[in-house]
Amino acid sequence: MRKKPATHRVAVLALPTVVAFDLTIATQVFGHEGHGRYAMTVCTLDGGSVTTTTDGLELSVAATLDALDDADTVIVPGFRRGPAPPRALHALRQAHRRGTRIASICTGAFALAQAGLLDGRRATTHWAHADALADEHPLVLVDANALYVDEGEVITSAGLAAGLDMCLYLVGRDHGQAAAIQRARHMVTPLHRAGGQAQFIPVGVPDEDNELAGVITWASSNLHRPITVADLARQGVMSSRTLHRTFQSRFRMSPRAWLIQQRLRAACTLLENGGITIDEVARRTGLGTATNLRAHFQRAFATTPTAYRRAFTQ
Repeated sequence: MRKKPATHRVAVLALPTVVAFDLTIATQVFGHEGHGRYAMTVCTLDGGSVTTTTDGLELSVAATLDALDDADTVIVPGFRRGPAPPRALHALRQAHRRGTRIASICTGAFALAQAGLLDGRRATTHWAHADALADEHPLVLVDANALYVDEGEVITSAGLAAGLDMCLYLVGRDHGQAAAIQRARHMVTPLHRAGGQAQFIPVGVPDEDNELAGVITWASSNLHRPITVADLARQGVMSSRTLHRTFQSRFRMSPRAWLIQQRLRAACTLLENGGITIDEVARRTGLGTATNLRAHFQRAFATTPTAYRRAFTQ
């Protein structure tokens, strides 16, 4: 008779001020699994109440940091950015040394980074916080496009719904694809979503105090035209070399890469209008042909313009 596998113990560490949605994702996936594969515990530093990012919502939690002592997996949901409590960071380090799998959702990655668990590793967080994570923790290899990143015993996910993607992935990693599909069906969600989080980043509004503001405004208004780096430099009244250096400092990418990114973000906006053909989207965004648009779209977002349109239109 085959021995029943041991129950996998999951501790969800709610740091103040916790993102309630992120916390709920982890508890829903692992706390209501229904097959005895997981035992889930929510814990805080000392038990008791914990504030959330939702006004008027405070949670009462019984378990303390001691719950990490015998956990097989620790999940840190997002929390309001800032220094995490030192005792929590110490507990995360200790759990990692014991071989416990550590995962984060959204800004929970900042706690893992503060604990030193992401040094030299790829990691992700919500796209809106990716630059801050890279700036505050230069040893972390931040991938702002990924929905989640698996580095073995340390896993990070992007914001909000990407936490669901990661948790379902962990179920599949622990118990196989069939178990993950079963859980996804129960939660009425696809097991895998096409593309990464780059497709969700809105087109930015230039900062008037930014020395590139004029360049950005002009380029954004002329995306339908062929634009060269020399054109951008002329708008900024600077040399191409200075323009390149300024773009690298400001955006961590070359002017050409930035321009392609802006064309693709504009394409995303147009694709959300179901009445515009793919050929017309390509023309209006300066990408030329539908074939060229598809190639850039696949490279940047790991999905197709048609799949994006299906996901973002009714």
